[in-house]
Amino acid sequence: MSGNKGVVYKGAGKVAVEDIGYPDLVLKDGPGVPKANVGRKCEHGVILKVVTTNICGSDQHMVRGRTTAPEGLVLGHEITGEVVEVGRDVEFIQKGDLVSVPFNIACGRCVMCKEQKTHVCLNVNPDRPGSAYGYVDMGGWVGGQSEYVMVPYADFQLLKFPDKDQAMEKILDLTMLSDIFPTGFHGAYTAGVKPGSTVYIAGAGPVGLAAAHSAQLLGASAVIVGDLNEQRLEQARSFGCETINLRKHDRIGEQITNILGEPEVDCAVDCVGFEASGHGDQGEAPATVLNTIMDITKVGGKLGIPGLYVTEDPGAVDADAKVGSLKVRIGLGWAKAHTFVTGQTPVMQYHRSLMKSILSGRAQIAKAVNATVIDLDQAPKGYSDFDSGVAKKFVIDPHGMLSR
Repeated sequence: MSGNKGVVYKGAGKVAVEDIGYPDLVLKDGPGVPKANVGRKCEHGVILKVVTTNICGSDQHMVRGRTTAPEGLVLGHEITGEVVEVGRDVEFIQKGDLVSVPFNIACGRCVMCKEQKTHVCLNVNPDRPGSAYGYVDMGGWVGGQSEYVMVPYADFQLLKFPDKDQAMEKILDLTMLSDIFPTGFHGAYTAGVKPGSTVYIAGAGPVGLAAAHSAQLLGASAVIVGDLNEQRLEQARSFGCETINLRKHDRIGEQITNILGEPEVDCAVDCVGFEASGHGDQGEAPATVLNTIMDITKVGGKLGIPGLYVTEDPGAVDADAKVGSLKVRIGLGWAKAHTFVTGQTPVMQYHRSLMKSILSGRAQIAKAVNATVIDLDQAPKGYSDFDSGVAKKFVIDPHGMLSR
């Protein structure tokens, strides 16, 4: 085989579908690949025919030019596929298996992996702990918004679906297992959501909606979602969430009181990250969400923070924010004895259990995030539509397998 089209970052605001070459079981030189990773042999890996691959809000940060991502980077870290080639050292994964790929690339051998902290694997990125497909500063591994992709450490990482026919029937739900569903669940779980909890979710994008659905699965008595986008808030209401339109209401405590009878929640989740906007028409104010969730979370509460924060943001509003320094009221969090949980989501801690929830019919994540299928050639428009704020989670179908 030789052909392989993929979605390529072409500079701020631009992506294109281009021929990127058929993958090998080796990491070749290319945009964003550290010298120490060039030529890395991956006989422990597989080649996947991509069945579904999703556009993520994290991808949008790069496409907007808000990171140091190099032009030519092949995008995409949410991957579900069929195994078409198996490396010499792979023992348990076989050709024909239908699998979900955790967005974290992890070796399974280092101390962090052995402690289930696969989001900070020590062996896959020479520049820093942790890695991902098609992402800036994450080791240079080629992204999966493509027809075919190479996945290393297959035996350790891949989640095999037990029945291919059943999996294809629920593929719009199962495609969310590579990132968005575990990420939303991680946010709710690390915030301490339990039966009866009242929860505030900052952001009604796909991750926020996934966190809201996850909070419901964990037994929350009330899930309140705040956002500036009324269309996305309507999507949150469609599966039973309360909502606050932050463009109309800047005093969140008052709105929470209207819903709960008191101005604070038990726990909160930040699903916005570093491109946060102030309430009303204030414009970008990157510390807004973190300060807000400290303000409206009870003493002793936990704050799950799966929203992305970066160390370099060329498009930031001030010099401090350009290097990831935000005006966070840490004194408030200290005084209220809050617990903060940050960082990438360790997908492998959750994806098998969430798969079972999907296959049993308990979890309805595709419905919650409004999964919308597009062709690979429609990816540039999908990025543009997603950036405009539509209440959709775009699922790319590179081979037309879902339409069949």
